[in-house]
Amino acid sequence: MKKTFNSDDHLYIQVADGLEKMIAEEVLRIGDKLPSVRVLSDEYGISMGTAFQAYYHLEGRGLIESRPKSGYYVRFNHKRFPDLPNQVKQETLSHDVSVKEMIASIYSDIAAANITNFALAVPDATLLPAAKLNKSAIYALRNTKHNCLDYEHTLGNHELRKQISKLAFNWGANIKPDEIIITAGCLEAINLCLKAVTKPGDTVAVESPTYFGITQAIESLDLKVVEITTDPLTGIDLDHLQKAIKKFSIKACVFVPNFNNPLGSCMPDENKKKLVEMITKHNIPLIEDDIYGELYFGKTRPRNCKYYDTKGLVMHCSSFSKSLSPGYRIGWVIPGKFFDTIKQLKRIQNISSPTLTQAAMAHYLKHGRYEFHLKNLRKALHTQSLRYVQAIIKYFPPDTKVSRPHGGFILWLELNKKADAFKLRTEAMKHNISIVPGKIFSAGNNYSNCIRISFGKPFNDDVDYGLMMLGKLIKKML
Repeated sequence: MKKTFNSDDHLYIQVADGLEKMIAEEVLRIGDKLPSVRVLSDEYGISMGTAFQAYYHLEGRGLIESRPKSGYYVRFNHKRFPDLPNQVKQETLSHDVSVKEMIASIYSDIAAANITNFALAVPDATLLPAAKLNKSAIYALRNTKHNCLDYEHTLGNHELRKQISKLAFNWGANIKPDEIIITAGCLEAINLCLKAVTKPGDTVAVESPTYFGITQAIESLDLKVVEITTDPLTGIDLDHLQKAIKKFSIKACVFVPNFNNPLGSCMPDENKKKLVEMITKHNIPLIEDDIYGELYFGKTRPRNCKYYDTKGLVMHCSSFSKSLSPGYRIGWVIPGKFFDTIKQLKRIQNISSPTLTQAAMAHYLKHGRYEFHLKNLRKALHTQSLRYVQAIIKYFPPDTKVSRPHGGFILWLELNKKADAFKLRTEAMKHNISIVPGKIFSAGNNYSNCIRISFGKPFNDDVDYGLMMLGKLIKKML
């Protein structure tokens, strides 16, 4: 019986997805021979070319392999994924932040030339629409009043804010352009939000582990943190957060609900709703970093907390740094009830964000087929995640635990307790391989045997060699 298809994806993608599901459910097992291209063509009612494309797609993801004069065979199953990292139970303590020196020592050579860089959490430049962005930049220079030499409005370029308000429909929101403030990346947005709702000595709740840029921002404002236990799949432990709220006067929460950096966890939408209800009940502002929300691997975008916000307590922060251009430094904040305070802080801090990059980005979003780009980027990142995990299984010690993100481009690895991630980083740099030790993702003394690896770079021989060498160094250390 011939299969039927919808029109959302290319035919070969739909055929490949069906076969991938059969592999995941072990209808097709590792080592099984797949139908010939001709049989696949007949069974699905597709052309031979489409059947070949489906197999090429699965081969690129590392799920099947071609054997000369024999055909295609299953080589990898999702059930071969390593165990998930352990959920580290955090003590309900409020303490100072002290990660600045550690981060400085690591990032002194993180961007050095001629290294295999697993440390930088950005997509590879080859995955980004450079040519179209360049055209938009030229258009902005030629067609913007005074060639982009004037200050932009404090709120930001109006057309850019209009395009961002349209993007908000992806997660079901009705956000007006005048409710958005453009910032120099997502981190400036988070900094502005923290300044708006805290004062030195206040306590802020964060995930554990969490992005070190957030802890640096908290440290720079002389704030304290309470780290909330976080599950590698479902995100923050709401029960632990409730206990922390009862124990401390928490002035703000800073969470990354969708594809947290570094765990890759994604809170179920019902948990996000409960989280918003909790912070609303206690009148605690939630600073939501949704920078990875568009980089989902599934069929639909996960909701964000702002969607459930009815009182304006959720301050939604994001940027185009992870999906379009890290160097343009374009982010934004939807501050809710704190709009006027954030606007004033933005004006004091730097008057406005750069005019040229805003105008160029606005033109690209209007004419550059952003959703088409995102669709291709998501597919590439999903494929890369599978290839990286397969290499880690092949080269790393068998007790290595690996996160299982359904979006973004970051893997969190928990190594044997005897492994020292800082020493591993030092040894790896001798081989021109850059990684990030887990210790900098916590204000406490946690995750010394964990590392973060970015899979933003397409899998190639250099990546394969880098992961092989890391595996050898870990085995030697143990």
